[in-house]
Amino acid sequence: MDIPDPDLLRVLHADDDLVVIDKPAGLLVHRTSLDAHETRSAAELLRAQLDAPVWMLHRLDKATSGVLAFARSAAVASRLGEAFTAGLVRKRYLALVRGWPAAEGEIDYPLARDPELPSAGQARLPAVTRYRRLACFEWPFADAPHATSRYALLEVEPLSGRRHQIRRHFKHIAHPLVGDTTHGKGAHNRAVAAWLGTARLWLHATRLELPGVDGAASLAIESAPGGEWAPLLAPQRPAM
Repeated sequence: MDIPDPDLLRVLHADDDLVVIDKPAGLLVHRTSLDAHETRSAAELLRAQLDAPVWMLHRLDKATSGVLAFARSAAVASRLGEAFTAGLVRKRYLALVRGWPAAEGEIDYPLARDPELPSAGQARLPAVTRYRRLACFEWPFADAPHATSRYALLEVEPLSGRRHQIRRHFKHIAHPLVGDTTHGKGAHNRAVAAWLGTARLWLHATRLELPGVDGAASLAIESAPGGEWAPLLAPQRPAM
């Protein structure tokens, strides 16, 4: 998936305290040794675009698209960082998962702090994710021993902020995200990419709600999913 030129990073909101962008899939939030060959990041592109410093408030996985917020000062970053830690920030996502999970549910399953390391020996941290099923799909390619394959579109709200939380939680309940090369299944990822015409992690941050800074009103910023999501958002038969 092509990454836009720095001048094309889409700004969803900007004021004296914050800048919120619509991060494309395939772009790092910040450079990291875990992806050492990648030379571009949202933080660096935004700093160049604004010709001003910005401070990260939270992260999205490289393969995830959608709402991503930065502070315009260290003081604002500190205050909003406390809000993230206290659970005062709400986030919503769209996700395409394998199978048909329950119409709604809550995944309460502690996660190891660092998903890049073996879980054994790591302390597990509380993690809760809520979801609501929006649509069910049954597509005409095999999922042995079945002649068809089932997937579901979900609205997801993580109530905590563990790394890769959504991806790890849906793997835990045996409904992995489509396009997840770490926690999913390659055959399903390839089949859906061929069916929809797009290869990506099907996870998009649609909404971020932040408390106000220094008495300002709270703020809600939304990002519409890209055109590749259109077949999933078209009217469907009701989820069963």
